[in-house]
Amino acid sequence: MDDDELDRAFLALADPVRRRIIARLSRGPATVNELAEPFEITVQAVSRHIRVLEEAGLVTRSRDAQRRPVHLAPAALEPLTAWIDRYRLAQESRFRRLDAVLETPVASETQKEKER
Repeated sequence: MDDDELDRAFLALADPVRRRIIARLSRGPATVNELAEPFEITVQAVSRHIRVLEEAGLVTRSRDAQRRPVHLAPAALEPLTAWIDRYRLAQESRFRRLDAVLETPVASETQKEKER
């Protein structure tokens, strides 16, 4: 996933309504009307949110007779979590090094006390 695709995906997820739609779709496909039920916004507004998620590649739509269910595209979330993990792991490594530095003086002081 290139930087533009990451930007579109994170921008799409920046909105709380779209995050809730993603959370709902993680339980299975749903129609726009079903996705709109818990919100106090119009079905048209929910459709616009879905379009943003679709353009970001986070959801897809299929046709099932008269229904057009929306599906989560879980593979599209993998590059996002990989991007986040890269920075999380770097920070954890820094914290482990800091822990090691902070533990060193305590260990040497304990050793000095034992020698006395």
